[in-house]
Amino acid sequence: MKLKNTLSTLALLSVVFLSSCNNDTAENSTANSAAVAKSDGSTSNIYAVNETYNITPSTGSLNPVNLGIAGDFAILSKTGITDVYKSTITGDIGSSPITGAAILVRCTEVVGTIYTVDAAGPLPCGVTNATRLTTAIGDMQTAYTDAAGRTKPDFLNLGAGNIGGKTLTPGLYKWTTALNIPTDITIAGSPTDVFIFQVAGTLKLSSAVRMTLTGGVQAKNIFWVTSDAVTCGTTSHFEGNILGMTGINLQTGATINGRMLAQTAVTLQMNSVTKPQ
Repeated sequence: MKLKNTLSTLALLSVVFLSSCNNDTAENSTANSAAVAKSDGSTSNIYAVNETYNITPSTGSLNPVNLGIAGDFAILSKTGITDVYKSTITGDIGSSPITGAAILVRCTEVVGTIYTVDAAGPLPCGVTNATRLTTAIGDMQTAYTDAAGRTKPDFLNLGAGNIGGKTLTPGLYKWTTALNIPTDITIAGSPTDVFIFQVAGTLKLSSAVRMTLTGGVQAKNIFWVTSDAVTCGTTSHFEGNILGMTGINLQTGATINGRMLAQTAVTLQMNSVTKPQ
């Protein structure tokens, strides 16, 4: 009789336990979160919203992208730099292998050196140095391959390709489609934190939209690596280094604190470009 009562009690406890687990599962499903083990023994929460996964990264876990000689340039392209006067560029610019005649920036717009592969560049300030430009272009392409090849993203398809209004923390981000930024965003972290944004499609920053850095984040540690064109709308403000497989386009009055490193052309329209220190 005692054995029968004991078994009944255990059965009742099992029902209560399973019911509790089911309730917890339902609650976790509503919150779309779960804890996963990390290599250092701690745990990290994974959040899912509309099949978009957001994994909290380990701060300082990313190595910066080595830009090599390309890092000496504010603007570097392979097929030229067009310009609607007057832009203000702080830092060196150059284009290779295309002729210097494809650099349409005037000497008075640049606080730095304009490098060209031949004497057809802007006069009287153009400096012919094909060797330096060849090295810089090679370093730019190596940096793109490195940044685009980083794996195990901390954030996958965040915002389903729309990150307007979000605060971005350090880590590796990956979007398998285009990325749109229709409203202001904040990039938050420390002076040593690294951010890498991999974009499989186009990257569009809407007109008048601003990127703001907080916590001491430095633009030199932010890398936007994009497979398609990058467009910054009128009077928008961009932060970080753009490593573009195709063109980088700044529309009228847009500004950037960063580098524009394009494997095709860069277009300017009365813009301000400042290479980060």
